[in-house]
Amino acid sequence: MLDIGYNLEQVRNRIAEAALRAGRDPADVHLVAVTKTCGPSAVLEAWDAGQRDFGENRPEVGAEKIPLVEAQLGDSRPVWHMIGAVQRRKTGLVIAHFDWVHSLDRLALAERLSREAVAAGRTLPVLLECNISGEASKAGYALVGWEDNLAMREHFFDEVQALLALAGLRIEGLMTMAPLTGEPEATRPVFASLRGLRDALREHFPQQPWAQLSMGMTDDFEVAIEEGATLVRIGRAIFQAERQ
Repeated sequence: MLDIGYNLEQVRNRIAEAALRAGRDPADVHLVAVTKTCGPSAVLEAWDAGQRDFGENRPEVGAEKIPLVEAQLGDSRPVWHMIGAVQRRKTGLVIAHFDWVHSLDRLALAERLSREAVAAGRTLPVLLECNISGEASKAGYALVGWEDNLAMREHFFDEVQALLALAGLRIEGLMTMAPLTGEPEATRPVFASLRGLRDALREHFPQQPWAQLSMGMTDDFEVAIEEGATLVRIGRAIFQAERQ
């Protein structure tokens, strides 16, 4: 039997335990419930259980689902996170429906989002997606081995400088996806590398807070929290795991 409220409670407990193991305040880790496989009713059930942040990975699906959810909530509104790849032709849907973008991975996309955010009179919080693992299937700025590659690091910092100059966007931090593995501990170097990159950006661009690290999913979020995640993106453990 699927019990979304129970699953949320279990996930929140695991988040808190992982944070405490790392000497962190559990309140500093925010859960984004990934609803890409769910209909509006599941989102509303999670809302009733106290969940407020939700993630979608396709703008067009979110553009259909979000109004259906919000129509049931009256004056209340979830925080919607775009966690998947965004094509430039779909940036209008993102600006119209989403509060955050976790997957900014190129200047051309940023420029399009910037223009449309300015036209809409809003500022969009964004995260820079970084491919730390080097997997060809992963999107994001290619940054595997950035620690030992000065040219790669300088090229990325030059891109960041251009991104910071864009109106309508507010860069809040970084995002990554670790390799899918049956051993969560194997993901630790990826998460540690992203944290190190965030720290390097803080030093190079001290005017920015670089407060957010979006990393960790159902199979590895506890390791991600131990390595500094502030946003964890969890779907299967909430919306597919059945209560025993």
